[in-house]
Amino acid sequence: MAEPANILVADDDPGLRESLERTLAREGYRVVVASDGQAALERLQGGGVDLVLTDLKMPGLSGIELLRAAKAIAPDVDVILLTAFGTIEEAVKAMKDGAYDFLTKPVQRAQLQRVIRQALERRDLIQQNRALQQRLDALLKQGDVIGASPAFRRMMTLVQQVADSSATVLVQGESGTGKELVARAIHERSPRRQGPCVAVNCAALPETLLESELFGYEKGAFTGAAGRKEGRFELADGGTLFLDEVADLSPVTQPKILRVLQEGEFERLGGTRTMRVDVRIVAATNQDLAQMVRDRRFREDLYYRLNVITITVPPLRERREDIRVLAEHFLRLYAAKNNRRLEGFADEALRRLEGYSWPGNVRELENVIERGVVLARASLIDLADLPEEIAGATPLPEGVLSVRIGTPLAEVEQRLLEATLRATKNNKTLTAKLLGIDPRTVSRKLERWDDEAEADAGDHEA
Repeated sequence: MAEPANILVADDDPGLRESLERTLAREGYRVVVASDGQAALERLQGGGVDLVLTDLKMPGLSGIELLRAAKAIAPDVDVILLTAFGTIEEAVKAMKDGAYDFLTKPVQRAQLQRVIRQALERRDLIQQNRALQQRLDALLKQGDVIGASPAFRRMMTLVQQVADSSATVLVQGESGTGKELVARAIHERSPRRQGPCVAVNCAALPETLLESELFGYEKGAFTGAAGRKEGRFELADGGTLFLDEVADLSPVTQPKILRVLQEGEFERLGGTRTMRVDVRIVAATNQDLAQMVRDRRFREDLYYRLNVITITVPPLRERREDIRVLAEHFLRLYAAKNNRRLEGFADEALRRLEGYSWPGNVRELENVIERGVVLARASLIDLADLPEEIAGATPLPEGVLSVRIGTPLAEVEQRLLEATLRATKNNKTLTAKLLGIDPRTVSRKLERWDDEAEADAGDHEA
């Protein structure tokens, strides 16, 4: 038998608060009440809440502010707003901020029951879909990070080199390049792979909430802290902690992170006992931390602690050879999720994908392919299934290789040879003739690169 849902009711009107508590309790729900928004937020921090029912107008922390905080702390918890007729316009605006619905006072019992039931059913469905998608991802995934370009292989060689160490790693790159995947690749190839890999987005939570998430808290540390909660550092003990968007750490939190890096110890909020942990830190940012240090917006000592080893994830426009393999991977993934039978891409569609600049990087490519899978009317994704800015992009001319200034000569050589082989359908003799080299040179270079790739793959499996 399913456990009854836990509903948090926040209202500064004692009469309405008690009435709602009685009504919901009679319906079999577990009810927790809060007399204002701040108390509700503290209770929400404690976890275990399935749904929030809050007044829109409250002193201190308003219903809108509580909604926004709830979406940061517990995105799966829906919020239903209670509003007087005079504030309906504000409630409608709140829907854009993620509110599930709003009810006008006086609240009708039947309407209240219906909206709560629908909200809880939606939450159950989302959780079921997420579990299904995770299983599909595990089945379809060909690797945690995907690519074959020289830039990608060079990055993965560095990933393998640093994985066996205990050094702190700073992963840099534009948004959407896959920095978290690189962090997880480091963990999975490290001696800590049997331990947990815990991620936290430093930009997603306000300063006070971030500290409680990182360091945990003791019972009674603040109103609503009904029990002890372990922080992310404790949860990652023996494993890896991934600090995403580390540049957004507040000046108050930075020295506390530095202490853990230097001493391996901290205290929970409201606690007096020093906790010790064995955690490897992998941090990521899309900002220039060195410039932030010069601007005195980031601690210099913390920067050097985080920046022991730097791995730069190349943007997709600098690894165009990977666009095709990534597009095929996402096509298989989303075709399975959407129960579509698709064979691949029309040639012109692939040319436009490879010619587009991809400012949103791999994340943008993934979204475009998902859209194409949903809209495709034939067995191939065609130009008509792509967004206008991509379908209308100028494709790379046939037989032209785009190389960024500053690309290492060894990489240029490898990319040119591989592109020529593709153009000649792997005819080594014709490739050698076009490049003005001996056919045996082509074979030797390909054998050397294959040996290097096999060595990397063997290291990854070890």
